Amino acid sequence: MDELDSAIVQELQRDARQTNRDLARHLGIAPSTCLERVRLLRARGVIRGYHAEIDPAALNRRVEAFISTRLRPLKREVIDSFKAALIKLPEVMAVYVVAGDEDFLVHVTAQDLDHLHAFLIDRLSQRREVLTFRSQIVYQSAQKRAYEQLPEA
Repeated sequence: MDELDSAIVQELQRDARQTNRDLARHLGIAPSTCLERVRLLRARGVIRGYHAEIDPAALNRRVEAFISTRLRPLKREVIDSFKAALIKLPEVMAVYVVAGDEDFLVHVTAQDLDHLHAFLIDRLSQRREVLTFRSQIVYQSAQKRAYEQLPEA
């Protein structure tokens, strides 16, 4: 990625709803150049999509937690099927396969603590591949919504 590509990515992360003409104006380039560069960024997979940021509380998701999970047997098929099954559950926001003492980190949201507890006891712990799990409730969070390109190593 060159400087123009980086600038396009930064600007789209700031406001993905702006028109191509506005994007080109902010960057000081011709609209045709801007359109072609954005098209190439999409074709290369740099830009994977455009999303609306929604307040979880507006969707009755007031409790957020991370669940560390250990599985057995630890085989590729078990990992893949567990990941696929969990990501389909409405409470699950993200599933990460991780290194360390735990095998998975699962990001979940729920209406309240009672619903989170029910999810853990009635859904997660009932899966026969789950050996153990540990939950961490999120009190507050801060997230970056825009990535910056890191320098080459």
